[in-house]
Amino acid sequence: MMLVRKSTVILRAAVCCSLLMLVATAVVGQTTSSFPGGWIEKQGTYTRARYTASQIQSFVPSARGTFTFPAPYKTKGIRITDASDCGGADCVNYIGYSYWRNTNAHESSPDMWIFVGLSTARGGPGPTLFKLNKATDVITKVGPLFPAGSPFRTQSGETWYFSASRPNKLYINDGPRLLRYDVVSKVSDTVFDITGQFGAGRYVWQTHSSNNDLVHSGALRVSATGEDLGCFVFNETTGKFTFFSKIGTYNECHLDKSGRYLLIQENTDGQYGDESVFIDLETGKQSIVMDQNGGLGHADMGFGYALGMDNWNSLPGAAITFNLSGIVKGPAVFYSNNWNTNPVNHVSHLNAKPAVPMSQQFACGSNADYGSVQNEIVCFRLDASHDELIVAPVMTDMNAPGGGSEYAKYPKGNLDISGRYFIWTSNMGGNRLDAFLVKVPSQLLTGSSDIAAPAAPVNLRVTTRQ
Repeated sequence: MMLVRKSTVILRAAVCCSLLMLVATAVVGQTTSSFPGGWIEKQGTYTRARYTASQIQSFVPSARGTFTFPAPYKTKGIRITDASDCGGADCVNYIGYSYWRNTNAHESSPDMWIFVGLSTARGGPGPTLFKLNKATDVITKVGPLFPAGSPFRTQSGETWYFSASRPNKLYINDGPRLLRYDVVSKVSDTVFDITGQFGAGRYVWQTHSSNNDLVHSGALRVSATGEDLGCFVFNETTGKFTFFSKIGTYNECHLDKSGRYLLIQENTDGQYGDESVFIDLETGKQSIVMDQNGGLGHADMGFGYALGMDNWNSLPGAAITFNLSGIVKGPAVFYSNNWNTNPVNHVSHLNAKPAVPMSQQFACGSNADYGSVQNEIVCFRLDASHDELIVAPVMTDMNAPGGGSEYAKYPKGNLDISGRYFIWTSNMGGNRLDAFLVKVPSQLLTGSSDIAAPAAPVNLRVTTRQ
């Protein structure tokens, strides 16, 4: 499927217990001080000028490793790929999407797995595994996920995603099957095969899984034509499929992270854009929110709620939420400073936590456009505060050749499961796409107040290299 800003940062003296739990969850190799930089400002207020390619080259190292984004950001970046991965060619595939996890469930480990697609047709070895040591920030290229000759080696990795509960497992669609592939042992198991339920000549597309790995959704397509037939849900506990035939023009479907609620995005009336069809899989109740009444555009799911863009909102570039237990539409939790910019066009909420109120959680987003305003990775709480955390510049020039097509140049980045790392791809104003991580100082967002914006940078230079 196919939003800028006043402050230095002052921590509040008192923060509610649940917020502290959200930010200070014990994660191996992570401490608050190791997530520097960033600041909080009010949404829809400030903008910064876009960096030039030469400015970017002055602080981003040419080889994979760490660096510090210049003032005012001062956050820590990690370059994942470099020219050596592609023989100098433009082989890095764009990050699959904001809601497909490119990083694993690493909370109890000193390391984090990362996968990036390196196109074999453009000089790369295929989908490739990287490892981040969270204590030292050293990034290591482990190697191709599949051996030479494997049919998976020529695939882009788009729509693949790491499990939220099994650290080594990567979900891969394979025709009529969904596989769980172990990135360490290189052994896969079949989650389901739709052939027995829906017959031959059908394949699986754009799957999603609940965080406990027990419920899965996906589009059912005709193999010969690629036609969408609708959305199915598979429950591993019962071994049963449930199918929802398309209404009008189908786009996609998406499970919430609990596995109870389903969102189907489709144009049911042939007008405007996609409606949001919400289904309670436990009760069978279905509710349709028309596009013009707040039907979501680009969206992600939490535990019992949905978050996404509302292009009919009175605020520019607005993101809203829906509580799915009663299909209650919330106010805008994010908005832009004008109708020409959309900072969080692709919203990511892969850090959603169970048993934490939606208003105490946060999401992040990214985008790229053709204007002179700096596109940035920003994060925001899912409440009515309209505070946003400025994390890092996206560094993408939509007019530069790197990445190829317009869609491929969009960052479409995603958060890791802890909400502490954000991965995306950028062309840095040059002729190739590369993958990056930034360490998200989310402690500022969940426990800071708004003050004055830092000064713009005067000189840019490399501050850290590895």
